[in-house]
Amino acid sequence: MSPIKHAARTARAGQELLQASGDVIARRLEIVADGLRDPLKADLRELSLMGSEKVEALTASAAVGLNTAAGMAATTAAVVSRETAAAQDALGAVLKASSPAEAALAQGAWATAAMGRAVSDGWAFGATMLKLQAEALSPIHAAAVANAKRLKK
Repeated sequence: MSPIKHAARTARAGQELLQASGDVIARRLEIVADGLRDPLKADLRELSLMGSEKVEALTASAAVGLNTAAGMAATTAAVVSRETAAAQDALGAVLKASSPAEAALAQGAWATAAMGRAVSDGWAFGATMLKLQAEALSPIHAAAVANAKRLKK
């Protein structure tokens, strides 16, 4: 999925989450109030779900975040290794240059290539973050929307 689609999906899911959360909170406040008025008729199943569903959704969301963070750490290590090697190669080319102009060309070639890689890496990082937002919100969104449908009067 493209970064733009991830961003659009996340925005749409965020709006749906806000609506569903409001609906769920309003209905569950009614359930709590009913339980306080008549504890023997309290909806204990629904009252118990209020905590366990949140833990499940947040655990799934956190797992997405941890997996993505691990992947990003590995990618960062690879980028650091790649850039270290490129800098070493550029330094070698500068030191082997037969003239100041040749040294400047080697340094300029390295800088130009490094900037291109930095832009590319930056776009990839941004795309990963947009995907992370969409995927981390997904279990929370799914739980809230399902609850809103289930609790609708």
